[in-house]
Amino acid sequence: MSDEDPAAEVDALVTAIGPRLDSPAVSRRDVVLVTGPWMAGVTGLVAALAERLPQHTFAEPAELSPGEAPMAVIFVVSAAAELTESDCVLLDAAVEHTDVAIGVVSKIDVHRNWRDVLSANRDTLAAHAPRYAKVPWVGVAAAPDLGEPILDDVVDAVSAQLADPQVARRNRLRAWESRLQNVAQRFERDAEGAGRQARVDALREERSEALRQRRQAKSERSVALRGQIQQAQVQLSHFARNRCSSVRSELQADAAQLSRRTMPGFEAHTRERATAVVTEVSDGVATQLDDVADAVGVAMALPPLEALPTIDVAPPPLKARRQESWLMLLLGAGFGLGVALTLSRLMAGVLARLSPLLEIAAAVACVAIGLGVTFLVVNLRSLLRDRALLDRWAGDVTSSLHSTVEELVATRVLAAESVLTTELNSRDEAEGAQVSDQVSAIDAELRAHAIASARAAAVRDREMPTLQAALDAVGAELGEPGIPLPENCAEESAEADE
Repeated sequence: MSDEDPAAEVDALVTAIGPRLDSPAVSRRDVVLVTGPWMAGVTGLVAALAERLPQHTFAEPAELSPGEAPMAVIFVVSAAAELTESDCVLLDAAVEHTDVAIGVVSKIDVHRNWRDVLSANRDTLAAHAPRYAKVPWVGVAAAPDLGEPILDDVVDAVSAQLADPQVARRNRLRAWESRLQNVAQRFERDAEGAGRQARVDALREERSEALRQRRQAKSERSVALRGQIQQAQVQLSHFARNRCSSVRSELQADAAQLSRRTMPGFEAHTRERATAVVTEVSDGVATQLDDVADAVGVAMALPPLEALPTIDVAPPPLKARRQESWLMLLLGAGFGLGVALTLSRLMAGVLARLSPLLEIAAAVACVAIGLGVTFLVVNLRSLLRDRALLDRWAGDVTSSLHSTVEELVATRVLAAESVLTTELNSRDEAEGAQVSDQVSAIDAELRAHAIASARAAAVRDREMPTLQAALDAVGAELGEPGIPLPENCAEESAEADE
């Protein structure tokens, strides 16, 4: 069976270890691929080999379709410089499914140190991957400027490699090695889930940010409301005190200028001014609280007042007491009698020389003047007393007014705080519900990713020992025992075995 179909023999060897493993999807073409870095002389070598070895087909990379693999690969590098890491990667891609490889150093006709370059290339390639340690290296000059082409060594190498009856089998083994390593890497990528992990990290960050913004917004609104309420309380209390002080000064000035004619209207005027102050403070409170609602961004509808508070103060006690009236009369009479006696004494000596009648008339005049002074003193003393009483009464009114407007301010601010707090709580609940829905969706996706990751890890742990056993079998057949899994895959496989 091995002489007729080496690929089937290899497939049977591997599938005996892993029955679920799919065969490499590789179409083998009976061509020799000639490839290498730019300006290495690939095209010239293809033409020269086609002329020297017409029984074989030589092709460049562009002539192979995706999924096609050559029987052998000739890797051409210029003798002008040693291999680089990118050159090694290019060779890895060319021989992914092919075991037969030949290294060629071109343009040896113009570079005398080509043997040193060849030796360095051999060492570099062997260090890059163990499979390249047995790759033969030769020097060529496919299109020299002078003399005949130097192709004998590469012709012999190609002929010897393709004449080996194990070429098809080794190429199939190499295709299986590539297939197994790719499957192992896919399992590892699925288990590690680099894209999934990035999405998980993004989801966790989104979740944390949503919760943080939720807490921050709630705290900021609460602080803003508290600050606005306190500021409104201070400003409105200051406004109320200023209005009361202004009205007190106005009423004091009015009381100092009262006359008997204007005195009866002072009480009504005072109560009217107090009512006006209450109205002004109420309007100021409403305006200030509307500004607070606008500042915190909440619609507020305060319950209306049934009626503005009134100033409940007794009328001024203008009726004089009997004792005070008698005292004023006595004092006025005494003052008037003193004035009359003083005037009569001053005029008695002068008028006695002139005429007794004049003396009598002067006495009568002094008595009249004394009575007039008595009346004036009593009247002025009564007016000043009433003014003092009204001033004290106005003070009592403004004191009561101050208490009333302070209570009005405190009551309305407290009501506004209650309404605004309720509105903010309703908004917080609505936003909290939205954030909860968002967090729930994120948690559901995180759980889905965790389940997918666990499933991928389970598949990897289950399949990795089989892949490693198949790779070991392929390596043994290729004479390279212990072909490892990719580094991460090998570590996970070892942990699974333990």
